[in-house]
Amino acid sequence: MNHYPRCDRTTAWAALAGHFEAHGREFDLREAFDRDPSRFEALSFEAPEIFADLSKNLLDKATLTFLLDLALECGLSERRDALLAGDPVNATEGRAVLHTALRAPRGEGPHAHQVHEVLDAMLAFAQEVRDTERSGITDVVNIGIGGSDLGPQMAVPALDAFAHRQLRFHFVSNVDGHDLTPVLRQLHPERTLFIIASKTFTTQETMANAHAARDWFDAQGGVDRARHFVGVTTNLQAAAAFGITRTFGFWDWVGGRYSMWSAIGLPIAIAIGPENFRALLDGAHAMDRHFANTPLPHNLPVLLGLLDVWYRNFHRFSSRSVAPYHQGLKRLPAYLQQLEMESNGKQVDMAGQRLPFATSPVVWGEPGTNGQHAFFQMLHQGTDVIPVEFIAVRRAAHGLSDLHRKLLANCLAQSQALMKGKTAPEAMTDKVPTAAASFDRAVLSQHRTFPGNRPSTTLVLESLTPRSLGALIAMYEHRVWTSGALWGINSFDQWGVELGKALCNDLLPRMDSGDTAGLDASTAGLIRRLQT
Repeated sequence: MNHYPRCDRTTAWAALAGHFEAHGREFDLREAFDRDPSRFEALSFEAPEIFADLSKNLLDKATLTFLLDLALECGLSERRDALLAGDPVNATEGRAVLHTALRAPRGEGPHAHQVHEVLDAMLAFAQEVRDTERSGITDVVNIGIGGSDLGPQMAVPALDAFAHRQLRFHFVSNVDGHDLTPVLRQLHPERTLFIIASKTFTTQETMANAHAARDWFDAQGGVDRARHFVGVTTNLQAAAAFGITRTFGFWDWVGGRYSMWSAIGLPIAIAIGPENFRALLDGAHAMDRHFANTPLPHNLPVLLGLLDVWYRNFHRFSSRSVAPYHQGLKRLPAYLQQLEMESNGKQVDMAGQRLPFATSPVVWGEPGTNGQHAFFQMLHQGTDVIPVEFIAVRRAAHGLSDLHRKLLANCLAQSQALMKGKTAPEAMTDKVPTAAASFDRAVLSQHRTFPGNRPSTTLVLESLTPRSLGALIAMYEHRVWTSGALWGINSFDQWGVELGKALCNDLLPRMDSGDTAGLDASTAGLIRRLQT
């Protein structure tokens, strides 16, 4: 794919830079809404299951035109088609990237036969476990890390309204025993199913936890290990040596952070059942079709990816906050951290040349309204401008309508406040019961001034269902690819994860022996300090 130009080597990039200096740098949202009464309609977009309001962002139709010119000059449509066709776009590892094939309907998409063979077997097993009277299972423990943990850990609570009420789900990822121990404390071996999720069955953290769980199972008098441990792996020999006879595999064209659609999604399937799991896949596939077929000016993942480039490289915003106003999406920011920062946290392009511009922003957040009482102070009045992504769900799955109305009102109020701000004269007119009576009012008004003009996007789902969650996650996947493609990087490798792992393998025996020969003074001193 190297024959397509990198974004900064295009005519459109230079035009964008000129547009930014002339109109973008001092763009004011409040003035933009005053000038254009139809701004909301012009900058709102629909995709399967998602309505997106982009009107509170620092852009206008002209900016979008320049960004779309950039996409055209970088060959974005052709590169998207190559990705979806299964070309080896992960060039550094010589692999195709086909997580989209995992949610294609039967008979469609690459590798359809093997995909659906594994899917059918996995869903049949999920149904066996869900029949709790026969299976005897009350607790399901997923042991994985990274992509083998974050997807299921995000999706199971998100879809709690659809979850089996006689089953409890636990997720263990950290090699810290403080993660596994409190989970084991709640379990009985005869009623527990452990899912060991590791493609190679060699992942250090996962296998350490898996062996600890197996030792606990044996020590607690557990019998029939093969019935209580299942593997999601391609290393059948290692799984068999561990004592696992039932396994579900996936393929090297499925990256870890894109794997919740594969057998890695087994905990999700057990939680919500086969029909709902297929609905999850169906929602993602609908977004895939939108991404593949919708013209770029109306293609939601593409537009969001272009906006990310505009903010990261021209406005120089270094982070983005994700604020889902739905408690079920409490793990979505953590999931998106891996999806975006592991994909696009790169410093060289596909040709190995160091990039002269920034790539992935820092992605972080918490559910609203919790975040309002934590970090929103910085979003409103801090020295950094941080775009915020609000996610609202119109219909709640509970019957507490008054609470849901308050939740949605808070969501809208925060995006409005970020945009509008408050001037010092406005602050002077406020009555502030909590202010010190003797404090100078003019000085106090400066403390209570909000700069405003802070950008946000609002994504609206009708309800949080398997289908809408699938569409939402697929949208984020394609968005991340879009910005990565324009930056000319490989969004599908993760060499940055490797160095620490290799050094850990060297340090681990030193923790026992105390041998610090050849180490830097800090690491040597810390080993001596931490030896038990």
